[in-house]
Amino acid sequence: MQGPPLVAWLLVVLSAATGAYGLYRARAGAAGERRAAYGDALMGLGMAVMALPFAAWAGRPWGAALLAGVFAASGLYAVALYAVGLYAVGLRAVGGRAAGRLSFSPARGRGGGGAGHLHHAVGAFAMVYMVLAMAGGHAGHRGRHHGAGIPLLTGVLLVYFAGYVVRSAAALVPGRPGAAAARPGPSPAGRISMGTGMLTMLLTM
Repeated sequence: MQGPPLVAWLLVVLSAATGAYGLYRARAGAAGERRAAYGDALMGLGMAVMALPFAAWAGRPWGAALLAGVFAASGLYAVALYAVGLYAVGLRAVGGRAAGRLSFSPARGRGGGGAGHLHHAVGAFAMVYMVLAMAGGHAGHRGRHHGAGIPLLTGVLLVYFAGYVVRSAAALVPGRPGAAAARPGPSPAGRISMGTGMLTMLLTM
């Protein structure tokens, strides 16, 4: 990651702590909740690796390919979970009994439901984009600090994660309707930390 080393190390610590908390949450709960927790842990720990100021992985083609492959697989898995949830809802709509064997749906369910699966997919593919963009920028500019990536795509991702952070922060406002309602997945503070980390990495890559 480019930018001041202090900012990079703070992001490493924040992301690693978020990943460790995801692993802690994965120790208990329903199967869907554990899947969501493992996804959060993967994102947090992956962000910590990417935020290292010396970017040791960026100078090695296999390092970027490995990180991109892991995040791409995670994103495809999240998309598959969402697709299975859609299928379950379709079966329920037509009275199919087989849907009862599926434990989640895109609208509601364990592990954050469809919104959680889609967010994990967006986050994972955003990580793939950042890995490839930073690796390409590192190789093309020989370590000089230049912006990397496609400006339009970077802007879209910035808007998405900024909205995610604002919505998560709104859940912390006392007295707000639905603010105290339990929601599967990470706490609002955890969602804010992960969203802020993604914003920081997009701005400094």
